[in-house]
Amino acid sequence: MPLGFITVLLVCQLGGEVVARLLDLPLPGPVIGMLILFAGLVIHGRIPDGLQTVAGGLLNNLSLLFVPAGVGVVTHIGLVAQAWLPLTVALVVSVVLTVAVTALVFARLCQRLGMPPEGDAYKPGGRV
Repeated sequence: MPLGFITVLLVCQLGGEVVARLLDLPLPGPVIGMLILFAGLVIHGRIPDGLQTVAGGLLNNLSLLFVPAGVGVVTHIGLVAQAWLPLTVALVVSVVLTVAVTALVFARLCQRLGMPPEGDAYKPGGRV
């Protein structure tokens, strides 16, 4: 049965690629594929055990998927050395923006749910 759930993941990714290319969207196909998978899970109402097992196995070995990217960086280390300043600025700005947006979303969600964003809800005796 795990092969069926791997197929589901791959079909969602393929569907995302097809949608992205047909509609000429600025989103990567795998991101659209995740949205398709999410919509399917919402409609289904739960995560099937087999899918959870397959996804957990992939996530446990996620670091292996970064090997090709690391090899690419090492292969083109000369280009990285030439463009170190713009790369550094892009990395720093993207990290700062990601942290800021995450904090704002967290604060808004806490406000909407009536929870204190200071972390009191996670202290012993606090609301969960």
